[in-house]
Order: sequence, then structure tokens, then C-alpha cells
Amino acid sequence: MHPMFSPSQADVRRFFCAVHAKQLAGETMEAIEVLAGQWIGEHPEYHATLADVDAALAQLGQPGDGTQDNPFLHLSMHLSISEQCSIDQPPGIRQAVELLAARRGDLHVAHHEVMECLGRMIWESQRAGRPPDGQAYIDEVRRRATRD
Repeated sequence: MHPMFSPSQADVRRFFCAVHAKQLAGETMEAIEVLAGQWIGEHPEYHATLADVDAALAQLGQPGDGTQDNPFLHLSMHLSISEQCSIDQPPGIRQAVELLAARRGDLHVAHHEVMECLGRMIWESQRAGRPPDGQAYIDEVRRRATRD
């Protein structure tokens, strides 16, 4: 899950399932695993999925019905946003997310709004064939934080 690497979807699924298993067993975890574990703890509705790595891997590439979100993508986005804030990359994202979290009174709720902004930035980038526009992403998070 490090920004220097491009993990496969299978790697991502194995990672989150392993973190969940370590949490349940009370095993020692690396910093990134502790952070992932905190977000897993915020999503008890995903625990059954995370408990079965074989089923999670078997579902790869199968078309979804579009009604359920992907727990692995969702948790990956939480982790990405947390990492962006920890290193303030793109510059200004930490302050924008903190402002939104303060406004909402809930970091988790704020993260879900930031995910929409992040998803839009990625979609726009792919659609236009341009690099992601970090400033537009931050501006959208700030707009959400400054309106009621």
C-alpha cells in the first residue's frame, strides 16, 4: 500500500484480510497495518468479507451488480487519504481534510466526502488523459468544508 508500489488487486485484498486476521489474533502490526486496522474497525460491515481471503480472491474480476461497494477499494481510499494527510501531499490536503473533519465533527464522515472528491479527480484525469489535478481536488475538499 506504499505509494512507491502498485499493488495488484489481489495484493490489496490479501493485505486487508491479513490485517483483520492479525487484529483478531492480537498480533503485533507495522504502522501501516495499525492504520489499516483502525479503518477496518470503523467498518464492522466488512469483517465477514475480510475474514475469508480465499472468497475475497475468488471474487476478483467478477462483475458486480453495482449495488454494493467494494470493501477493499473503500479501505484503500481511507488509507490513501490518511497517507496523503500524514505527508501533506498534495500540499494543502492535510489542512483541507482537517477543516472538513472539524466542520463535520467526525473524521470518518469527512473521509467519505473526501473519497468523492478523490474519485472525481481520478475520473477527470482518466477522462481527459491528463495527470490528476491535485489542486482541483484540494479546492473541492475546501469548498465542502466552507459551505453548510
